[in-house]
Amino acid sequence: MARTVGIGRQDFEKIRVSQNFYVDKTDFIRQWWEADDDVTLITRPRRFGKTLNMSMLEKFFSVSYQDRGDLFEGLRIWKEEKYRKLQGTYPVIFLSFADIKETAFEDARKKTGKIIQMLYNQHRFLLEGTVLSENEKSEFSKISADMEPYLASLSLKMLSEYLYRYYGKKVIILLDEYDTPLQEAYVNGYWEEMTAFMRSLFNSTFKTNPCLERAVMTGITRVSRESIFSDLNNLKVVTVVSEKYSDCFGFTEKEVFAALEEFEMPDRKQQVKEWYDGFCFGKTKDIYNPWSINSFLDEGKTDTYWVNSSSNSLVGKLIREGSPEVKMTMEGLLRGETFHTSFDEQIVFSQLDQGDEPVWSLLLASGYLKVVHYEFNTVRGKAEYSLQLTNREVRIMFEHLIEGWFGVCRRVNNAFLQALLADDVKAMNQYMNKIALQMLSYFDTGKKPSEEEPERFYHGFVLGMMVELADRYVLTSNRESGFGRYDVMLEPREGEELAVIMEFKVQEEDENELSDTANAALLQIEQKEYQSVLTAKGIPEAHIRKYGFAFCGKKVLIVSAP
Repeated sequence: MARTVGIGRQDFEKIRVSQNFYVDKTDFIRQWWEADDDVTLITRPRRFGKTLNMSMLEKFFSVSYQDRGDLFEGLRIWKEEKYRKLQGTYPVIFLSFADIKETAFEDARKKTGKIIQMLYNQHRFLLEGTVLSENEKSEFSKISADMEPYLASLSLKMLSEYLYRYYGKKVIILLDEYDTPLQEAYVNGYWEEMTAFMRSLFNSTFKTNPCLERAVMTGITRVSRESIFSDLNNLKVVTVVSEKYSDCFGFTEKEVFAALEEFEMPDRKQQVKEWYDGFCFGKTKDIYNPWSINSFLDEGKTDTYWVNSSSNSLVGKLIREGSPEVKMTMEGLLRGETFHTSFDEQIVFSQLDQGDEPVWSLLLASGYLKVVHYEFNTVRGKAEYSLQLTNREVRIMFEHLIEGWFGVCRRVNNAFLQALLADDVKAMNQYMNKIALQMLSYFDTGKKPSEEEPERFYHGFVLGMMVELADRYVLTSNRESGFGRYDVMLEPREGEELAVIMEFKVQEEDENELSDTANAALLQIEQKEYQSVLTAKGIPEAHIRKYGFAFCGKKVLIVSAP
């Protein structure tokens, strides 16, 4: 009989005691211990078992779980005697920053202080006896949400020393979701204050802490060394392209197929693979995210489980407000194409709106892109990647995000598409001007408004058409045809439907009328013979419609070829 799936359970003890479905990842304990690194930072996408693995480390090493070998009986780590002797022998400090999602710095700082205070409360036994001096006991009582910044930065180092004295052994520190408050700081505008605070805390905890045995930090992103790790020269970073621990987070295909056998669904293997396979860590391919697999085992049906477990607001913002190049690349990714780029894996959140490279780095770290090919360019000092959307679930998520961009004018947008397919230019102009009026500001970055750079808008609009018309047309943009590159082309998938070519232009100072700009766009289609790629496929000239779009601020004019 199949074990019960405990959806959302992240406590190792609870899962083992309840005999819930569990994929054995205890070899991570051996791999990490034998690596002998001082401080390890492991980045993985959300819902990939980071918290569960950290809970597993706590239950294995912590003196609080001495003589709890029953939690590990039957698992891989328990087969080796030397590790059985290691269980329950170290003081462990385990904390998580997952709940620090405040909109203001002072609230985030206080929340961090409260989390540390709760950690101290778990160790109030240290106040008994003479392990702590009277002065240290007084400092102990000052740990709170409102403690002074200097005390907050030293708090974990102080607790390490107290535990070292009490147990006579150095401590293991486990920090889960270290980057959550940093992402929130970026989104809510207090990045500088938060990074300064975290830099001080991390320096005293992980670098200048003589009572530290080892430490593990987990998160989604590798925040740049300059931001918070500038003083940490003992940090081992393990990202999604690293070989270390490549099969320790997420489910391998072998593990997924074994689970389907256990749950009597062996005939669903191909379906599950098409939906959820695609993650790659190091050279290990065919990794599945645990959240979707557990949800599928529980529900017995495919759905967008993983991508719906988060708002994806930051991802949507970066693509929506990104450059035209970002949107054009997303068009290709949605068509299943591979994107080649280079970037530094370190993410500087304060630079996310200053170029395209940080966007792709964040999407890769978050699990929305997978690495098809990777190599490090020693000349440029940057990693070079070939990337694709991870799987069907991720592609559906992006389609829903794009549909959501036009939610504020969905009815008008659909009416425009109907007018386009009916070749009703008057109605097209009416609806496009309504869309532009409502949507141009939605695509603004604040630094490069869309009404000054309408390419940001129309490439977002093109993405919207891709989603709406995908069942009837193959939509491409900025591709070579004839003697140049067209802006947008709609190629019918089958039947007698007409093809469409669109060219977008911004009104120049020497063009008196918007109609001059629109006609210039139309003339460019003819002169550059953009239709040649369609006629080469057997589509008659008479079945190809051509439209010139002219932009001036939030005004749009569309003209068509006779």
